[in-house]
Amino acid sequence: MQNQVPRRRVAVYGMGGTIAMAGVGGVVPSLSAAQLLDAVPGLADTGIDIEVNDFRRLPGASLGFADLTALAVDIDKRLASGDVDGIVVTQGTDTIEETSYLLDLFHTAPQPVVVTGAMRNPTLAGADGPANLLAAVQTAAHPGSRDHGVLVVLADEIHAARHVRKTHATSGHTFQSPNTGPLGHLVEGNPHFLSRLPAARATLDLTALHTDPRVALVTVVFGDDGALVHDLAAWADGLVVAAFGVGHVPQGLVPVLSELAEHIPVVLASRAGSGPGLSSTYGFPGSESDLLEQGLIRAGFLDPLKSRILLWSLLATGHDGGSIAEVFRRAGAYGQG
Repeated sequence: MQNQVPRRRVAVYGMGGTIAMAGVGGVVPSLSAAQLLDAVPGLADTGIDIEVNDFRRLPGASLGFADLTALAVDIDKRLASGDVDGIVVTQGTDTIEETSYLLDLFHTAPQPVVVTGAMRNPTLAGADGPANLLAAVQTAAHPGSRDHGVLVVLADEIHAARHVRKTHATSGHTFQSPNTGPLGHLVEGNPHFLSRLPAARATLDLTALHTDPRVALVTVVFGDDGALVHDLAAWADGLVVAAFGVGHVPQGLVPVLSELAEHIPVVLASRAGSGPGLSSTYGFPGSESDLLEQGLIRAGFLDPLKSRILLWSLLATGHDGGSIAEVFRRAGAYGQG
């Protein structure tokens, strides 16, 4: 008698978003995860067993840290049971670049967690939700997807959560990884990984979550007088500065940022959209070297949105200034520089 290959098993967590929206006169999240799966052509033919969990039913813009940390805890417990090969999370695309990275920071199990969504809701011609959901399930079930951390799968592309960004308001190909490109693609229903990220990635202890810090993100703009950051330490536990270019601000902002850095961690990121913040190329007041000398923390290749998620996670797990800077060195990919 031949040995039968065990069927792969994937747990799907529905969080809401465009992929689950319907209605007249303005769509709203109304479809369950089970209804989404029922609408996917070819899913039954994959031989993958699906477990469904309606976790939230919210627009992506209305998800918060409490929702995602609760999801991370539930996923961690589900993976620890050992009877699922992977997890799929469906949610609104508005915040996928942030939520997927938050999940990635607290994901230490080998099984893949795959986040997906849709740019066109189910009431529109050419809705992309079914195809994205099928690709996400196929990726989560595949043994080759293990040990990649959290993945984002849309338009048959596989991206690492720590690099992916939403780059277009309406395009179905909005998710891109500007600094690295996609990790792989879905080809005839199978994930093909064309590149691998370095094995070392920043992960944090989920059981250490104990606070809900306030972390501000301020984008520096032309002619900025610093009014938005004055007195920020009175209510914020941390700050991310989305600076010009490789990490520059108007020189008038230097004193206030220097003073803030004495009280709260201040991370210096680039607002450019890709490329790293530097450390020692420029030397004028308000340059990257000047700001780092004032105690700001270099984000490296992390963009401002990812930097805020990492800083929140570090503060929420009890890290202090020195350890925050060390994790940013690893996460920002400049630890060897």
